[in-house]
Amino acid sequence: MEEQSKLFSILEKTVMGPMGKVAQYKIVRAIMGAGMATIPFTIVGSMFLVLNVLPLTFPVLEGFFNATFFKFSDLYMLANSTTMGILALYFCIVLGYEYSKIIAEEDGLDLSPMNGALLSMFAFFMAIPQLVFTEGTMVRVNDAESVIINGWAIGGDGPARLGTVGIFTGIIMSVIAVQLYRLCVAKKWVIKMPEEVPLGVARAFTALIPAFVVAFAVIIINGALVMLGTDIFELISIPFGFVTNLTDTWLGLMVIYFLVHALWLVGIHGANIIFSFINPIALTNLAANVTGANYALAGEFNNAYVTIGGSGATLGFCLFLVYMAKSKQLSVLGKASIVPALFNINEPLIFGVPIIYNPFLALPFFLAPMASASIAFFAIKLEFIKPIIAQMPWPSPIGIGAFIGTGGDIMAALVAVLCAVVSFLIWFPFAKSYDARLVKEEQEAGEELV
Repeated sequence: MEEQSKLFSILEKTVMGPMGKVAQYKIVRAIMGAGMATIPFTIVGSMFLVLNVLPLTFPVLEGFFNATFFKFSDLYMLANSTTMGILALYFCIVLGYEYSKIIAEEDGLDLSPMNGALLSMFAFFMAIPQLVFTEGTMVRVNDAESVIINGWAIGGDGPARLGTVGIFTGIIMSVIAVQLYRLCVAKKWVIKMPEEVPLGVARAFTALIPAFVVAFAVIIINGALVMLGTDIFELISIPFGFVTNLTDTWLGLMVIYFLVHALWLVGIHGANIIFSFINPIALTNLAANVTGANYALAGEFNNAYVTIGGSGATLGFCLFLVYMAKSKQLSVLGKASIVPALFNINEPLIFGVPIIYNPFLALPFFLAPMASASIAFFAIKLEFIKPIIAQMPWPSPIGIGAFIGTGGDIMAALVAVLCAVVSFLIWFPFAKSYDARLVKEEQEAGEELV
């Protein structure tokens, strides 16, 4: 027991402390908000993509789809092109809004979230066109072979850099724009209008000088980089490309799930913190999988295969409490938690059992999601199942998220069930032991009352 207490002390010192501070950073909370705001668009866009790929999964439908849906494919696939195809733009605008709003509320500065959003979009668009410095002149790139027109690289859905590949650039440019906006307001480098002027007009003029500052800053930074043979977009893609490659390894995946559950064990919502950083990578990988890549950590990989029932992969544990637990406390808690658990919500278990700060259940809480993540990772990498190509709502019940997310791969649904079974087998001995412990305590408490 003393060794378990030392474990929690170590986790609090090495994980909870640093990550708790990170979670309080304004930019981290703004990224969380941006990620949540883009979820409806990624889901809607993905569902139209699934509709388009169904005949590939079920060839018997091909004739019917050719005669019906595919005649209007260019029309309804606009829902995909204008969501996943320009997702970086959504991310950038919402991040600028959220970040400005948080600064305004907590630092007491008169920042308009709308101005922050527009300045972020302005900075992002200035970073997108490609230029070269040749013979002492800076010119926009025109390359018919690579389909770069007047500096704008064109992909299947329009400007390529507005897609998921531009998410990280959008994040950085939003941060730069909002920080410059904050500097201007703090230093009072703004145009103040008389009180008689309507608020909307006054705020528009407040953004005038910050817009100049943002423009000059991006021009200077990007101009210097272009003279060095690169640009902001390419420079930012280097470190984030490294991180993306790191998350596409089994070891990288294990580190992610260790951190998520280490934070949970000491009372911090680990999924919210860690996946606020991981989601942009997962969305980028999702778009790459559509074009033929084979990334495991894409879309809702987490809830489709790993944390089935919620963080800790507790669906099997919850079923044990409902049907096998002899402790009155655990049995009642299980029955109250089973419906949320079917939709990957398990806060009642985490705080009710409790699992946090519970040395008897810490090990399966770590091991179950790591085991299920490993099974799904290698199933995808070995091409036993298809990678995820569509974003599903994270509360999707077991098997459904994997089936629809892969475009209708029945084997993906079976792997999701296998992950849940393996997680249950890991939880079982610990749950049984903990249940017996509580039964003994309840019996002793009953005898004392008598």
